[in-house]
Parts: sequence; structure tokens; C-alpha cells
Amino acid sequence: MSDAIASFIPLGAIIQSLYVAGTNIVLGFPSQKAYESHNACFFGETIGRVANRVKGAKIDSLNGGQSYTLAANNGPNNLHGGVVGWGKKVWDGPKPVGVREIPAFEGKSDKIDGGESVQFTLVSEDGDEGFPGKVEARVIYTVSKEKGEDGKEKVLLGIEYEAELLDGEVEETVINMTNHSYFNLTGGPSIEGTIITLATNQYLPVDQGGIPTGGPVPYPNPAVKNGNIPFTLGAAEPDIDDCFIVNEDPSSVPIDTRSLPLKKNLSAFHPESKIHLEVYSTEPAFQFYTGKYIDIPAVDGVPARKPRSGFCLEPSRWVNACNVPEWKGQMLLKKGEKYGCKILYRAWKE
Repeated sequence: MSDAIASFIPLGAIIQSLYVAGTNIVLGFPSQKAYESHNACFFGETIGRVANRVKGAKIDSLNGGQSYTLAANNGPNNLHGGVVGWGKKVWDGPKPVGVREIPAFEGKSDKIDGGESVQFTLVSEDGDEGFPGKVEARVIYTVSKEKGEDGKEKVLLGIEYEAELLDGEVEETVINMTNHSYFNLTGGPSIEGTIITLATNQYLPVDQGGIPTGGPVPYPNPAVKNGNIPFTLGAAEPDIDDCFIVNEDPSSVPIDTRSLPLKKNLSAFHPESKIHLEVYSTEPAFQFYTGKYIDIPAVDGVPARKPRSGFCLEPSRWVNACNVPEWKGQMLLKKGEKYGCKILYRAWKE
């Protein structure tokens, strides 16, 4: 981008950097080669076909009752699209697509002036990691700035996802895309001291493999308390890796959520750096993860990244919705339709 607010690479349509007042608030690597060899944690990746986990690495029923066996890469389950999910594939791009507006978001009634936009495109063949149907997916990144009422300049990074099923024998498939950036608001070795506010305390309880065992219930960790009440990340606690629910009616979620309002999922602030981050999306859920399993050695002059060196906020559909009849519609992409969603990162320094 011309003003170097953000940078992206073709591998995984990855967000490589996002700068706020000189601090890069996302974890990453200086070179694509380093991502190829060291990115087991999915830093910045565009995740697909299906973000999060699919139970038993199997889609139970699609296209008239057919089942599909997927790549099992997380114990018995499929995680983030498989062994070589969309975050591990090289996309076509970045292709400039002109100036696009940042849509209005919760708390702001009007759109924000347009910013420079680039598009990445990927064609995923029928049978890719076991998923049915040939799909074309697109990611559009838009970078802009906003002068707030407080006089502070805010950095904005908008993400728009779109996917459609191409001609072929398959009439339907499943899609759930997101971005897997890890945030660190100081640029330091740990997220300790970050003050987090989640928009909800409703979450999906899961089994030991991370598969939901039922519908939304209040989050049990007392440190998180209720939605919209701030809590502070410590050196090791609270340890969170769960799917929080924004829309508790799964049957009301369309396959394309782009016409829905951008709702705030998370607010974060670090008193040391004075940097704020807000994440908005049109999605019915989000995974919040405090980075317990990060273990990346020093590479390309970047220090090692250890547990809790970053946190994730991944807007998405409900976990394993493709195998739960009452939830399935939010992931079910039929021929002639389009999957879509929007995400917005908004960050600034006091």
C-alpha cells in the first residue's frame, strides 16, 4: 500500500503487517519463505474452505445425502481447511481494484471515505482437502484512515470475503472464511496487560477435541464475566480458545452476511503502548484465542514468538455448523449463490 499502513502477500492472502503509530500490531514474518517454513500457527492467513473444526474430518450429508471425508489434521478433526488449507495456498494478487468505501459500523451511522483496495483470488478445485465442488474465492482488503471526534487519527483495515460455486456436477458445498491474524498491541513478547472487552459471554461448549456439544450458554470462566465488561490478560490466564456467539438464532444467518450491519466483536487496549483495537464483523460468531500454543523460533531476524505473544479474534460461522442440521444453513453454499462476509479492524493510539 502506498502509505505503508498494511502489507499483504500472495501466500494465504496473508496480512503481513498493520501499523499503528509506528507499531506493527500483527504477528508475522519479513519474507514469504519464512511463512512457508514456520507458519504452523496460521499468522495472518485467510482461512478456508471451513474455518475452525469439522467433526471427525467428515461432512455427513451434502448433495443429496452424500458424505465427504476430509483431511484430518487436528486429531480426528479437520482444522482450518486441512493440511493445505487456503491459508497455505498461493493466491492470485494483489490486484488493485480502486478506491472502496469503508462501510458504516456499530456506533457510526455513515460510511467512511474510501481507501486504496487490493484483491486476491483463489480457485479451489473439486476435492481440495476432501471438500466438494470447484470454488472461486476472493478477498478484498481496503486500507483507510478516519479522524475521530476525539481528534485522533484511526487506522482502518476492511476485509470483504466472497466465494461462489463454479460449474460442475456438485450443486452445493460448505464455506466459512476468516482471517487468522494474531494481535499484540505493544510489539513486545507478551500480550500480558492487554485489557479485553468481548461483545458477548455466550459461547459454544465443546468436547476435548474442540467440537460443540450443544448450543450457546454463558461462558464459565469468571475472569471473563459478562459480555461488554473489560478483563485483563495475565501472564498465563485467562486461557481462552472458544467460539463466542453474537447471533443466537442460527437459522436467521444468511450465507451472505454482507448486507448485515458490522457489529463490534472485541475492544482491546494496552496501557503501556496506549494503542486501542476494535474488531467488527457481519458474522454470527467469533473465535477468541489467547495464543497458548504459539511456539515459533527466531527467524529472519525476528525474535522467537512464545505462548501468549499474540491473541486472535476470528469472526466466523458457528463451529461444525455443516454437520448440525439446525445450524447448517449458515455454511451451505449452493450453485448460483454467493457466500460473503465483512470484517473491520479499527486501531489508534491515544
